[in-house]
Amino acid sequence: MPQTETPGTEAAPRTRLRWWTELPLILLVYVCYSAGRLLARGDVTTAVDHGLAILRVEKFLHINAEHPLNRLFRTEAWIGVPADFWYASLHYLVTPVILVWLFRSRALHYRAARTWLMTSTFMGLIGFTLMPTCPPRLLAASHGFVDTMAQYSSYGWWGGEASAPRGMGGMTNQYAAMPSLHVGWALWCGVMLWRHGGTRTAKTAGVVYPLVTTLVVMGTANHYFLDAVAGAAVMGVGLLLTPLVMRGADRARVWFTARVPLVPAASTGTSSPIVSGGCQTSTGERIPRQRESRPRPGADPDVSPSDAGEGAAAAAR
Repeated sequence: MPQTETPGTEAAPRTRLRWWTELPLILLVYVCYSAGRLLARGDVTTAVDHGLAILRVEKFLHINAEHPLNRLFRTEAWIGVPADFWYASLHYLVTPVILVWLFRSRALHYRAARTWLMTSTFMGLIGFTLMPTCPPRLLAASHGFVDTMAQYSSYGWWGGEASAPRGMGGMTNQYAAMPSLHVGWALWCGVMLWRHGGTRTAKTAGVVYPLVTTLVVMGTANHYFLDAVAGAAVMGVGLLLTPLVMRGADRARVWFTARVPLVPAASTGTSSPIVSGGCQTSTGERIPRQRESRPRPGADPDVSPSDAGEGAAAAAR
């Protein structure tokens, strides 16, 4: 039975994509992502209020799973330390590796997958801007959370003030918790592995990776459960918008190429049908003046017809 494709993610690119055009595009999106997180700091008081509001909703619904997970991670170093490494590094390693793998091995699906990831990422930036949110680890200690990355910072390369190298915590926006793009990107990776991996191991990794990432972001007190839900929802909306974005990109490319032609237009003047640039050929000849260069029977092979002149008499028989 042929594999069924999700609408909007199976279209092949109309033109072959090149790595030297894809890499700057992806880098541009990542720079926008980092700059957006950095600029959308918002007011700290507002961010704390948003975090407390999320926590109250979760307690009311009895879905505040981050509390027991954080207690487990902070008391069991053999769980907490690997979780901190997972949170601090895999987010920036697995996603680009899968992008490169899709580009090289699944070219028919790459453009749609890349568009889905970028569309969802920009939606996440809108969420950071409209709703700056304090993560659980930055709430007052009375709320029962411990920053495991600060607790276990001596085990890794991150600093105590953020999931960043020591001394670079001030370069990150620690109040960009809603939605969780850690979970969103991990979900994208899982879907790509499940749909295009082709092996049982790849499909298993496609399920395990987003699930473990969801547990890690809550256990390390970097996100609430509702942050993870919002990250998955952003990816879902991004998937629905992907066909529209791709069609819009196609129309923009057509519009641009119609006004800025990449190949200069051919000259409108009439050109000579003689291609040889002055050298004429007769019917049946491949090389100009080939027929004249053949020696006639009895002629001196050392004297060419051109040397003898056009009106020279033929040699005596």
